[in-house]
Amino acid sequence: MNRMIEMERKVTKFGNSLGITMTDALKQIGLEQGDTASIDVNPATGEILIKKSTKVSLPEGISVDFMDTLTDVIEEYDQTLRGLKDR
Repeated sequence: MNRMIEMERKVTKFGNSLGITMTDALKQIGLEQGDTASIDVNPATGEILIKKSTKVSLPEGISVDFMDTLTDVIEEYDQTLRGLKDR
């Protein structure tokens, strides 16, 4: 079950920048030091959405269509593949 966890933080000055510490929140979405995050800002609502970035560069010659098909196959046969792993 996914549920929103509310947190309140004070905006702090870090050098010449403003920032918010939110280590616990970042850990909950699987972000660690050195990871890349995707940040969407909606000025109309005042909302900021932070997601763990999953963008990867595909090797030359590998198409997005191939990766989409591979993902579909892995999802379809997930339990079978997990069973083979345990043999």
